[in-house]
Amino acid sequence: MIALLQRTTSASVTVDKQVIASINQGLLVLLGVEKKDEPGSVERLAEKILKYRVFADADDKMNLSVLDIKGAVLMVPQFTLAADTQKGLRPSFSNAADPEKGLAMFALLIDIMRVKGESLCHDLPDNWLQTGQFGADMAVELVNDGPVTFTLKT
Repeated sequence: MIALLQRTTSASVTVDKQVIASINQGLLVLLGVEKKDEPGSVERLAEKILKYRVFADADDKMNLSVLDIKGAVLMVPQFTLAADTQKGLRPSFSNAADPEKGLAMFALLIDIMRVKGESLCHDLPDNWLQTGQFGADMAVELVNDGPVTFTLKT
């Protein structure tokens, strides 16, 4: 799995001209699932996303996680992250998981993140974890804070 984390002051997803998800301060996470990915790696990725220290502390050091700041997470499925771009001028999607596996892994990650997040931080807002729509043509907007962007791989 490939997760592209972007620290944001705001982000949203629009499908068919309707905003289906939006957050303020937190993380926008674009997620690509590869054929080789196994359910066992999902828990590690969930924990890493939730605990990855990308927010500034009082000394302006990246020492705080999204849970530490009680921020939000917007998870967006993006199969193009699994593209092979090593040869030629056209991406190959031979490494990407088929849609059924991609959806199953995305849903599993969301479920695990919800449980882990709420067990690690008991006073998160109700809508702290939001998602894009799997398989939809989405318009994703964000204000990347920093800009701060990291790629996590399992």
